[in-house]
Amino acid sequence: MPSFGQNVAIPLSSGPVPPSSVSKANAAATSQPAQPAPPQQNSGPERVPGYVLGPEDQIIIRAFHAEEISDKPVEIAGDGYINLALVGRVKAAGLTVVKLEFELSNRLATYVEQPQVAVLVSEYRSQPVSVIGAVRNPGVIQLKGRKTLVDVIALAGGLIPEAGNSVTITRDLSNGPIPMAGASDDPAGKISVARINLRKIMDAQAPADNIVIDANDVLTIPRGQMVYVVGEVQRPGGYLLSERDTVSVLQALSLAGGLTANAAPKKAKILRDKPGKAGRVETASNLRKILSGNSPDVELRPDDILFVPDSLSKSAGRNALQVAMNMAGVAIWRIP
Repeated sequence: MPSFGQNVAIPLSSGPVPPSSVSKANAAATSQPAQPAPPQQNSGPERVPGYVLGPEDQIIIRAFHAEEISDKPVEIAGDGYINLALVGRVKAAGLTVVKLEFELSNRLATYVEQPQVAVLVSEYRSQPVSVIGAVRNPGVIQLKGRKTLVDVIALAGGLIPEAGNSVTITRDLSNGPIPMAGASDDPAGKISVARINLRKIMDAQAPADNIVIDANDVLTIPRGQMVYVVGEVQRPGGYLLSERDTVSVLQALSLAGGLTANAAPKKAKILRDKPGKAGRVETASNLRKILSGNSPDVELRPDDILFVPDSLSKSAGRNALQVAMNMAGVAIWRIP
């Protein structure tokens, strides 16, 4: 019987994982828990010619024959200016690295013959993007140049297996509206909001939706709604509902690969949360009758658990309770 305690790794670039087949890479990933991607780190001062500098960025200027300013960390002030010996006060925010190098070279020409200037960025602080929800490393990411939606999610470590198929982007309207046909403004007229289907981007159905992310955008990726099929089935685990709201018992059983030889289908149960009640309510579901057509198929709702006990077990009720208490860490499968 497959293990309940292992997750299927779903890289951002691979798209949804079909429940009918798992790639060799994903099959290998189930042999050990997925390791989170390391957080974004600076690799040291670097020259990024097209990077647009902003307030609070820290730079290092290297200028031959101008020791007064060379190799000293300089933070761009809140008003966008830097103060340097020899050249004085210079507007840096809004300039690319190359343009700032050109401006400093022009000013140094009064003191140095044929000045050579390089600007390195030692700390990125001016272009934060918040990524929250179902990613491996939620938090604040500093943009380093032009980044698309997929780029930013990858920088956040990629999606976790439980991630839903959509992302909500919010942007301050002072930066302009989000360039999406379905984007809307909040009632106060200060925020632009757009909901984008990540699955369509990853399946190459809507590549134009992989928009460029701006500084101070907020990306929210919710966990997907799931139903769970556990116990004596071929592929026990959680099944993301994708765009559908419900799935039937027969559909869920098919997605789970059918029953094992040890299954007791007559004793199957559906465990469902009920508002105002502690724990889950158990409902008997005779799979044998449903499979034979003698009973109608039953609709499963988000977060329902379909439990198929072992025919050798003496207490299916006790096993169902144990399943409900130990749902953490089940394998996650995506419904096509």
